[in-house]
Amino acid sequence: MTTTATTAPTTGTRPATGTRPTTGTRRDAAPPELLERYQRVRRQSEKLVAPLSPEDAVVQAVTEASPAKWHIAHVTWFFETIVLREHVPDYRLFDARYPYLFNSYYNTLGERIARGQRGLITRPTLSEVDDYRQHVDRHMVDLLSGCDERTFAAIEPLTMIGLQHEQQHQELLLTDIKCTLSINPIKPVYQERRSSEGGEAGPMRFIDFEGGIKTIGHSDASEFAYDNESPQHEALLQDFALADRPVTAGEFLQFIEDGGYERAADWLDLGWATMNEQQWRAPKYWYQRDGKWWQYTLAGLREVDPDEPVTHVSYFEADAYARWIGKRLPTEFEWETASHSVTSIGEGNFADHEHYHPLAPPNGREGLRQMFGDVWEWTRSHYSPYPGYTADRGALGEYNGKFMCNQFVLRGGSCGTPHSHIRPTYRNFWSPETRNQFSGIRLAEDR
Repeated sequence: MTTTATTAPTTGTRPATGTRPTTGTRRDAAPPELLERYQRVRRQSEKLVAPLSPEDAVVQAVTEASPAKWHIAHVTWFFETIVLREHVPDYRLFDARYPYLFNSYYNTLGERIARGQRGLITRPTLSEVDDYRQHVDRHMVDLLSGCDERTFAAIEPLTMIGLQHEQQHQELLLTDIKCTLSINPIKPVYQERRSSEGGEAGPMRFIDFEGGIKTIGHSDASEFAYDNESPQHEALLQDFALADRPVTAGEFLQFIEDGGYERAADWLDLGWATMNEQQWRAPKYWYQRDGKWWQYTLAGLREVDPDEPVTHVSYFEADAYARWIGKRLPTEFEWETASHSVTSIGEGNFADHEHYHPLAPPNGREGLRQMFGDVWEWTRSHYSPYPGYTADRGALGEYNGKFMCNQFVLRGGSCGTPHSHIRPTYRNFWSPETRNQFSGIRLAEDR
């Protein structure tokens, strides 16, 4: 998340003694329900890694993309650290060296290997990491199956945070696997392409929303939410309009052909400097060959489909496109307010559908399309605390709060997000130059 972030910073850990888990809970879950969910989420991570060779799993393509082996070890370290070590009497670590190798950024939990060196961890092997996962899973299943009511009350919120954390890393697994495989000159296939279910994008329409005082943030204590989604509060909005769908690859191509990457007037100064320094000339994973644009996907190299939402663009590119077309990006409060008009989050293209790529929008649909799934949508809102927000003083306080600087908020989830992980109030956040994620653009305008 970064995420997250939460991927982005999208990892979590145990609270220090005496702190409370402020990242949200589902306190009404019965033990069998929680156990089944634990096993389902853990299996999904293993399914995502299954197509990889041991060589695939250890590579760190860039500093911000961690190896697959590290991801599956890190989420296992989470459960060992915050649940088993604290709530199983006489529990012994699987390996006393692993906390140093697989802690991410939690200063309160001790020293750790530098992020850019995660690809140097050739030992433990992928097989040994699998043994580690099985060891932790056995102890977690025993604990969830046989604990008393008092123990369950203590471990249930921490286990829920762990499961949400692992789902964040499932999306990071997909984006980081894509980054790693894309660097290979033969552009290998992670998974064969499934048939497309999208249609033609059609003309973009803008839907009006009335301003006023709007309620923002999460409030239902019976449903999980991260601490950065609360406290619920009021925000004053002016009348605005939101595009009925994300910007397509074909529309972004017009920006490229009009010299969008060569004209400073449309760019923020820092964006212009970053774009030139990193030599961007198109979205990440786009390649021009023989006069045609191609893009690398997890199904291999394929020609750019003009009807699909453009993805793997930074905040800087999203903002420059909006300026070029005479529009703007929405605030996160406008986005959340508009999202309440969507009747079903489940209609989106999420990781559960296993396309792992945004699809063209469905035809004949009225109202907002693709608000959830397909691509994370950049907003113009800086990632800041809501009024009244206070981060924990323990390790859980490092989950979200300490990243509230130099980040922008994205909303809606993507084709790499598990469906059960997203909600209208979910706040993803990344630094403005980030392009590894399935990030796209939805336009807004004043009314």
